[in-house]
Amino acid sequence: KMDDVEIEDVNDDGSPYHVEKVPLTNQDVTSLALTVGEFLSQYGWYLLAVTVMTYLLIQRLSKRRSTQNGSSSLPQTGEEQNPIYAAFVARRQEAMEAARRKMQEELDAKAAIFRDKQKQQEEEKRRQKIELWESMQQGKSYKGAAKLSQTSEEANSSSLLKPKTDKKPLRSADYNPLTGQGGGSCSWRPGRRGPSSGG
Repeated sequence: KMDDVEIEDVNDDGSPYHVEKVPLTNQDVTSLALTVGEFLSQYGWYLLAVTVMTYLLIQRLSKRRSTQNGSSSLPQTGEEQNPIYAAFVARRQEAMEAARRKMQEELDAKAAIFRDKQKQQEEEKRRQKIELWESMQQGKSYKGAAKLSQTSEEANSSSLLKPKTDKKPLRSADYNPLTGQGGGSCSWRPGRRGPSSGG
């Protein structure tokens, strides 16, 4: 400890000069310790939580990276400049590019089919409007033309969607949940009235 330090000095004539004992204290270290203590007392739990979260995040990322490196089917040579590695990467990129091209071609084909269907539908609507206009010019009724167009649309939709007609109903026709009859196995019964015998 440096609590009691005696400083000795000499006068001009060489005789020892005595100074009183001065206790040494460092104000900077004390104030720093107080500041750190105060900070930890106020934000210690938050600091601990952030530290733990950071540690877990680093562990998870390193685990994911090691899993990705271990699961890849790369040749395990340790050098990325290896010609086998370069060939493998080139083959993999070519395969990915081929898959992308194939998917793009399929998408383009589907888009072309969709555009053709849209054009056909627009042409059909235009043709029906023309027929409707011509029938109105000839004095035929609007409802007659509408029925014709509706029957043609129903024929198209019925060929696309055929509903099931042989469905059984889920409950019998005489089922009424308020009466407690008609197929339900559970029914509510009121409890006994009066004093309980366990009492």
